[in-house]
Amino acid sequence: MTKVDRLVHARTLMEFDGQYAGVVAGMDEVGRGPLAGDVVTACVVMPREPILPWIDDSKKLSEVRREKVYEEILSCALRIGIGRCSPEEIDRMNILEATRKAMRQAASQVEADVYLIDAVQNLGLQGREIPLIRGDAASYAIAAASIVAKVTRDREMREMDRLYPCYGFARNKGYGTREHIEALRKYGPCPLHRRSFIGHFVEI
Repeated sequence: MTKVDRLVHARTLMEFDGQYAGVVAGMDEVGRGPLAGDVVTACVVMPREPILPWIDDSKKLSEVRREKVYEEILSCALRIGIGRCSPEEIDRMNILEATRKAMRQAASQVEADVYLIDAVQNLGLQGREIPLIRGDAASYAIAAASIVAKVTRDREMREMDRLYPCYGFARNKGYGTREHIEALRKYGPCPLHRRSFIGHFVEI
């Protein structure tokens, strides 16, 4: 496999964002698929310098690397907004609408001229909205947002593991792993579980 020149790659992502005039924010979500926990969104405006070499789609980074880059982003980002919707809200409005609500919440904390958004459309924001399929692989700002959202949610799920240790949340982050499903069948759901997601596994 070809080794990626991290700085060159990060500059390519930044150059993509540079085609847009004004303040450019990137927005992404984490947690649409899990059986438990919030859906979390982040909206981030990054400076053009310094370029952080490890800015990339959060799924391409190890957990240790994501944690380090997250701290680097927090130290230099110009603006960061966080949004979330709870399992109860997800059950009430469906995961897409909950994601849209969480994105609006994150964007409300970040004034920008352009919002580059990973896949989601028509949020009704004050600035120009540009939805991008696989935006976290194309845009520096969206990649940064993907890291912020991912680390924020993962840390919260590790904390929830302390409250509900039988489900393995620290390891599975609420996703439907075999361990998680077996625990769900054995112990039943906890308040973090999305009732609209778990009907295939337990009676609710």
